[in-house]
Amino acid sequence: MYARTITRVRIAAPDTRIALRERTASGSDVSARALLLVAVTLLAGCATQRPLMPTPNVYASRLESPFAASLPDELHGSRVVIPFATNRVAEPREDGRLDYGIGRSPSFAVGVAEVEIGEGASWQALLDDARSGDRERVLALEVSKVEEHARTPPFPLRYRLADGFPELVPEARAELDVVVDQLSQAVLDRLARSPRREVLLYVHGVANTFDDAVNTTAELWHYTGREFVPVAFTWPAGRGGWLRGYTYDRESSEFAMFHFKRFLELLASIPEVEGIHVIAHSRGTDIVTTGIRELLLEVLARGERPREALKLRNVVLAAPDLSLDVTMMRTATEYFGIAMERLTVYTSSRDKALGIAEFLFGGGLRLGRLEFGAHRGREDSLLNELAKREVVTNTAIIEYVGEGGGEFGHNYFRTNPAVSSDLVLTVRYGRDPGARNGRPLHHEKGIFWEIGDDYPRR
Repeated sequence: MYARTITRVRIAAPDTRIALRERTASGSDVSARALLLVAVTLLAGCATQRPLMPTPNVYASRLESPFAASLPDELHGSRVVIPFATNRVAEPREDGRLDYGIGRSPSFAVGVAEVEIGEGASWQALLDDARSGDRERVLALEVSKVEEHARTPPFPLRYRLADGFPELVPEARAELDVVVDQLSQAVLDRLARSPRREVLLYVHGVANTFDDAVNTTAELWHYTGREFVPVAFTWPAGRGGWLRGYTYDRESSEFAMFHFKRFLELLASIPEVEGIHVIAHSRGTDIVTTGIRELLLEVLARGERPREALKLRNVVLAAPDLSLDVTMMRTATEYFGIAMERLTVYTSSRDKALGIAEFLFGGGLRLGRLEFGAHRGREDSLLNELAKREVVTNTAIIEYVGEGGGEFGHNYFRTNPAVSSDLVLTVRYGRDPGARNGRPLHHEKGIFWEIGDDYPRR
């Protein structure tokens, strides 16, 4: 549809120290108070402003260097520039800085945000921190500046029929082209400074603010060696209000899928972009998987090769808040894996947040709660059967069996130095699972792997 040639708001989290009652033998008894609390605050994962994520083990143990010696000087320093796209409604703050709230906009905007790491910390301080597991000072993340460059017209765009096919009217096409040009320019400006002509795209989960999204994008970019162009897609999440907040955010994720799909297509249409790495967390994984699935069907219908058209290198689903049954029927049945070079899924049976989601949706297993050792019935059998087939040879499902991930075990992809290390080895270095590939996960069977808190050992 868009293909063309293109030359500090602090949100205090409520006290979550609530003892959850164990399920009864029937599996149906969960305290109502816990349900109300967990539905939003737990699934948020990274919902409040926070310090920089811990240094990944792979750097703290000196197995890899956090930054290449050839990293350009202009990529040193504490300021990170993040191109973004959002379908949130704009809400300027009292201090004059642009912000975006929870309102759902029928259009999406593109712009640039600036994030400060450590309030002007020197490059040497950031370098020393990235080489050590012991942090001597708090390196806070703060969004210092936000600029909106362009906004699409409201969707659905105006069109007319031409020989039975929809065709955008000239006025709608012209408005859309402004957004294409502005996004392209922001990405091209960053590509000119980046060692790799590839994009690192992050999509957040529920209860996250705009600032949460760009802060996480900044720290992921920082610890993947500052080699990519960091881009955030942020959708209308963060309403609050306990259970109603989660249900609002969940429907917002469904609302956001179309905009994400069109945005990803737009990114891939920039000729200078050679690859795209997508990292999605929690409910953001539904936006990503559904959007890619629909693009895959469109690409195949045009007779194009999906990996060439979409340029997807890695797709990472961290703690996915997805029904296993629904996901299998909507992705595996459409040969989802052919759209990307590598698909990585991180799960944890200790994820209490997704445990509550399982209860809310009738006890159906969440993809992010897969537990390999327990062999949980037909779901495990289904995945093992899929593992034998060629369509999933580029897929790794990795169970985190450590103790980290926050009080409710949902945020381990960035708060646990072992899991973030595997993320680095996957996205930055492009390594397949297995010790012989320099990514020493414990192999369970088929596409199933395990990771513990001591990863990666020499």
